[in-house]
Amino acid sequence: MSDVIVVIGTGSIGLAIARRVSAGKLVLLADMRQENVDAATVLLADAGFEVTGEIVDVSSRKSVQSLADQASSLGSVVGVIHAAGVSPSTASPETILRVDLYGAAVVLELFGKIIAEGGSAVIVGSQAGHRLPALTQEEDKVLATTPAEELLALPMLQKDQIEDSLHAYQLAKRGSSLRVKAEAVRWGTRGARVNSISPGITFSPLARKELDGPRGDDYRRMVEVSPVGRAGTPDEVGAVAALLMGPEGAYITGSDFLADGGVTAAYWFGELDLSV
Repeated sequence: MSDVIVVIGTGSIGLAIARRVSAGKLVLLADMRQENVDAATVLLADAGFEVTGEIVDVSSRKSVQSLADQASSLGSVVGVIHAAGVSPSTASPETILRVDLYGAAVVLELFGKIIAEGGSAVIVGSQAGHRLPALTQEEDKVLATTPAEELLALPMLQKDQIEDSLHAYQLAKRGSSLRVKAEAVRWGTRGARVNSISPGITFSPLARKELDGPRGDDYRRMVEVSPVGRAGTPDEVGAVAALLMGPEGAYITGSDFLADGGVTAAYWFGELDLSV
């Protein structure tokens, strides 16, 4: 049986991480769109990886369960890379919460039941979760521990509490990083680890859409005033993930790693003042 790496979301960041951690393993690529799966399969296969593909809708428990069953049938699931999501410029608050928050919760729950001993996972979040003001201790707890099927019914996630798509996105990303902390305890009983990464603006087709969208000026401002002074690359996020998923990260679990070129630092303690 093969060692299997599951990649959910075949965008630039998910594939960059896969290239860093999947040598000698079977890569199961999953995405909502068949054309994305096909393109990513060719890309990794041409680079020498053993690859197979599957369709998944992370907003559907049935679909994620089917993916987990498929992964288990292929071998020992030693790694999970969850990089699927939608953006605040292209999706409604309801869709954002369903995909980015509920979807991550279901992935963590179902793959936490099959992850192999010594396995690890990375959930790709966003710097946006770090620009949300502090929640109460009770709000943190319910976002982290409410069963996935009850999550979207929380009072704090109802329409009258959500200002707009950006607010929903920030809550979803904060919530997914909190769930990583809680799930790390359960994953630990299987001898496995799980962490999250919160990238800043990272060059990708999705980032280009954001830069061309209604908040494009604010995104460019983030890059200009950040301490690093540039956007990131998928391979830089991949390097962080490789540490977290590999043997050198064996002491790290339940943590979120902010990789945003200092944008969040500039927002809270510098001159960055914007609405994104």
